[in-house]
Amino acid sequence: MEQIFYGMAVLACPLGMGAMMWLMMRSGKKTSAEAAPTEASAAELAQLRADLDRLRAGRNLADEGSAADKGTR
Repeated sequence: MEQIFYGMAVLACPLGMGAMMWLMMRSGKKTSAEAAPTEASAAELAQLRADLDRLRAGRNLADEGSAADKGTR
């Protein structure tokens, strides 16, 4: 009886991991209609790109300002 318990305990982890991997792979398959970006996600993407451009412009201004400070010393 002990050997059966140990055998089940040893197999529990690999079998559980295999089941989780199978479920994750299965849920990852979407139809093309579900995978296509919606208007809301396209608008959000445009907003994020604008924010990124603004942050990059601010960083460039800060880099130019610190370079100017170094030149005056």
